[in-house]
Amino acid sequence: MSADIGNNRKARRDYHISDTYECGIELKGTEVKSIREGKANIADAYARIENGQAFLYGCHIQPWQTAGEWFQHGLTRPRRLLLHKKEILKLSEESSQKGCTLPCLRMYWKSGRVKVEIGVGKGKSHSDQRQDLKKRTELREAQREMSRFNRR
Repeated sequence: MSADIGNNRKARRDYHISDTYECGIELKGTEVKSIREGKANIADAYARIENGQAFLYGCHIQPWQTAGEWFQHGLTRPRRLLLHKKEILKLSEESSQKGCTLPCLRMYWKSGRVKVEIGVGKGKSHSDQRQDLKKRTELREAQREMSRFNRR
């Protein structure tokens, strides 16, 4: 059972997500305490492969108020993602293709640990986004009609 910390709905809107990967994240103690208070934002977060390691950039975790300056963490410092070597090589290969990126889709708790779900995304054009919106509204209208019909 997992409890969501944050979802990046903008990533699913802006990218075609082909694969998703669950990975651990290397955090400091003050970062975990801030996440427990709900002070994390992954709206602009993305992963990048550098020197055979995966890092998460753009993840905002607010500083923990009661910690001293020595123990405090940086607001948007790059955080290492914990993946298997084969997964890192596969992600590196997929992200090196033109137009592909690794957006952070969600952050959640799993058995007391913070996990991050990243996806392999290819950017959508504006017309693709409009088509998705049109499909969703048509599906919603069909469901409303079905429920109205079943109430009779």
